[in-house]
Amino acid sequence: MSTTIQAGYLVAAVLFVLGLKGLARPRTAVRGNLLASLAMLVAVIVTLTNEAIVSWPVLVAGLVAGTGVGVLLATRVQMTSMPELVALFNGFGGLASVLVVGASSDEVLGTPAEDVTYLAAATISALVGAITFSGSVVAFGKLGESLGSWSSSLARPLNIALAVASVVLVVVFVVDPGWIWLLALVALGLMLGLTVVFPIGGADMPVVIALLNSMSGLAAASTGFAIDNSLLIIAGALVGASGLVLTGVMCVAMNRTLGNVLFGSMASGGVIQDPHDVYDGKVRSASADDVALILDSARRVVIVPGYGLAVAQAQHAVRDLTLALEKRGIEVVFAVHPVAGRMPGHMNVLLAEAEIDYAQLIEMDVVNPTFAETDVAIVIGANDVVNPVARDERSAIAGMPILDVDAARTVVVIKRSLSPGFAGIPNPLFAADNTLMLFGDGKEAVVGINTALNQL
Repeated sequence: MSTTIQAGYLVAAVLFVLGLKGLARPRTAVRGNLLASLAMLVAVIVTLTNEAIVSWPVLVAGLVAGTGVGVLLATRVQMTSMPELVALFNGFGGLASVLVVGASSDEVLGTPAEDVTYLAAATISALVGAITFSGSVVAFGKLGESLGSWSSSLARPLNIALAVASVVLVVVFVVDPGWIWLLALVALGLMLGLTVVFPIGGADMPVVIALLNSMSGLAAASTGFAIDNSLLIIAGALVGASGLVLTGVMCVAMNRTLGNVLFGSMASGGVIQDPHDVYDGKVRSASADDVALILDSARRVVIVPGYGLAVAQAQHAVRDLTLALEKRGIEVVFAVHPVAGRMPGHMNVLLAEAEIDYAQLIEMDVVNPTFAETDVAIVIGANDVVNPVARDERSAIAGMPILDVDAARTVVVIKRSLSPGFAGIPNPLFAADNTLMLFGDGKEAVVGINTALNQL
């Protein structure tokens, strides 16, 4: 490896670390993303300056094509589709690792250059990359609601059988390297990704997205060992480690183990009340005018965003309502649950798009003690993350940390209907004495409140 390439890798590695550090905080996240993107650009350019790999015309063509696709996705993809896009990115990362290992194996297999380090790294990269790709494709379909969940008593035995077969193939490939074993390993990985992710419900998608992100990093790092590329090892390790940490954070936020997410079901146990017993004769609906009158006399308002806000594209309407309330001297903050939405940080990204100040986004542990001093809590499209039955040890979501919105003086829930959240259980909050339901599209409801407020 030339000195120029090594120097370029060093610069890229530093930029990756700085980029990851920037992504740790909302205020520096955009800068961190730009630094990480620049690091990848530097890495690609310095690697491919070796014309033994690819000629300059092909390099430029690849950069132009990739930039074009990136710009197209950035400008066309709606915020509601961002989780699906993230899932696809994870999948493409896994697929890239499989393809790189395949290309390097074509040059290495059957030559004296074969060694245990390469063979072990290649198998891990091929297996994990294949699992990541197929699992991410399924996650993409489930997030876009084009695929449902598949559940069967045979799912766990099938996954165990595929996992054992994969381990056996890894050993066989290391002992007796050959294309047939490598291709079989990739095929098993693709099947394992499908059978593991298909049964997982939508409520667990934030955890799955974080895990797949970690796996794409692990595949990349293994590929780096296989082709002796130090930068790929560093970048893959950073992605893998950060994704694993995020997976742990998501599991803690749901009070579930990773094993339970992958092989269990959120509502597989516990008591689930009949919706008729929870709601009949107890739900009080309100109009936009009613809510505006309540807000006009409030001093502190907490807005709780959920996936329904993303579906309705209501973030800009919420910003307008926030500004209208602040003009009246009302304090407005946003309570953001770690697993609200369909990917980690979904609500943060959505509100940032509407230019809502990061300082107003309060984490669950900080905002929960303040609900008792809150005049109005407005829940927009959230369900499971505000369901008080999580405090009941007999419930299906027992122990899941929630936002304590029911402690506010008045709760306004904006929702299309009384349909349950991803966990599939009714929410007694909707029938609480201090709750008013404003049924309808999230954006239209918020616009109606803002209009009524401005007419007071």
